[in-house]
Amino acid sequence: MTIPKIVPISDLRQDATNIVKGVATSREPVVITQRGRAAAVMVGMEAYEHTQHELEILRLLVRGEQEIEAGVGFDKAAVFEEADKLLKQEKA
Repeated sequence: MTIPKIVPISDLRQDATNIVKGVATSREPVVITQRGRAAAVMVGMEAYEHTQHELEILRLLVRGEQEIEAGVGFDKAAVFEEADKLLKQEKA
């Protein structure tokens, strides 16, 4: 794991345009600090969308586990079809 870039909020105020451009091009997160402590993390849109997509897949897996435990669920072929759709969306 790489050490994230850290930017004080005062620097963000003074140079927001270049910091945002840097996040978009580097695809690495930037930790925004306030009073010396981490206050927020800035990520590029592509990284954010990828993370949200991965979270949705994890939510589906958890729901599937819960349904299995409850004795309900979906046909295996339908589940694989839905998973393939999600994976294809991620690659697009």
